[in-house]
Amino acid sequence: MKNFELLAPAGNFEKLKTALYYGADAVYVGGVDFSLRALSENFNREQLALATEYTHNKCKKIYVAVNIIAKNADFSLLEDYLRYLYEIKVDAVIVSDPGVIMLIKSCAPGLEIHLSTQASTMNKYTAEFWVKQGVKRIVLARELSLKEVKEISEYCGGEIEVFAHGAMCISYSGRCLLSNYLTGRESNRGACVQCCRWEYEIREKSKKDGEFLPIEEDSRGTYILNSKDLNLISYLDELYTSGAVSLKIEGRMKSEYYLATVINAYRRAIDCYEKQGASYKDDLLFENEVSKTAHRAFTTAYFLGENPNTVNYDDSQSRGDRTFMALVLDYVKDENGSYALIEMRNRFKLGDVLEVLSPTDSFNKNIPVEHLTDCDGNVIEDAKLVQQKLRLYTDVILQAGDILRK
Repeated sequence: MKNFELLAPAGNFEKLKTALYYGADAVYVGGVDFSLRALSENFNREQLALATEYTHNKCKKIYVAVNIIAKNADFSLLEDYLRYLYEIKVDAVIVSDPGVIMLIKSCAPGLEIHLSTQASTMNKYTAEFWVKQGVKRIVLARELSLKEVKEISEYCGGEIEVFAHGAMCISYSGRCLLSNYLTGRESNRGACVQCCRWEYEIREKSKKDGEFLPIEEDSRGTYILNSKDLNLISYLDELYTSGAVSLKIEGRMKSEYYLATVINAYRRAIDCYEKQGASYKDDLLFENEVSKTAHRAFTTAYFLGENPNTVNYDDSQSRGDRTFMALVLDYVKDENGSYALIEMRNRFKLGDVLEVLSPTDSFNKNIPVEHLTDCDGNVIEDAKLVQQKLRLYTDVILQAGDILRK
């Protein structure tokens, strides 16, 4: 059985470390310029070099998004930037613009090209065209069924990458002008404010007296442009038959806790599937796990070829049923016992029970908060100072990067 590449987002260096620690095989990042997440922290040139070195030292891969729809003025700066990415040996660039692809072939011909989902590749002939232009991998549009993905994979001769989890755009592959129209921020240049997530009211103007009358979408509310979140963690068997080589998680602007939870769940689900096949889905752990962080109502969207049912009328986003309480910085043994050095993120106190989020065997173990001190040994009964470093005494073996939640 072939192995999937689990590809995860990283909006900054700490998120990159989180993604790799929790089991991603590869990460995709954006530079300060030319990336479609301009509102994320992103990476400057020095950080890109350090991130590439760090990722490669973990024997994993890093892809850099250069996926804006470029304008004439971009190209004078793009050439130098692309050469730089080639020099620091990133594993690939993710591109949507044909002109940028031509520039890569002329100024950095050894740089591997992945075609962004922004290119809206929807059929096997388009996929074949891009492969003939030197594209190694095609990130398909999210509006495709399993049957269509399989047909494209079998026909085009290139690698196929599909989105498996995360936010969906209400527009085809993110090609939207709503943000431009309402706020002046250009979505196809990386500055989308996600105004499709806002609550709207539809009204009609009365012909009789000129007053505006509200029209309710239905009794569930008026988030008429708000998409549900994609979730295919229970469909790995189908994903394997699709011919895709890489499963992509959306979320360069999501929190470290979100990334840790979702990546950990998919890593465990993939590993379980590769050991025991389709029976992995009999264990509800994986589906339950992705519900423990903030998300909108889940959908399989177009993947199963059914009515996609992607609009989320009820609200903008749910919180999930777990809260990130503390980050583990170290695990220490001293004369007083074993303790985790933690950094507090949300308030907890003696008597609480914390749950471990970890890629290790300590995953999902419970830790009663019975002995908690500050770094000077003073007993803490109520941890209420954000980012205070504390000692939580426990026999549960933890590692730096583990998360405690409640």
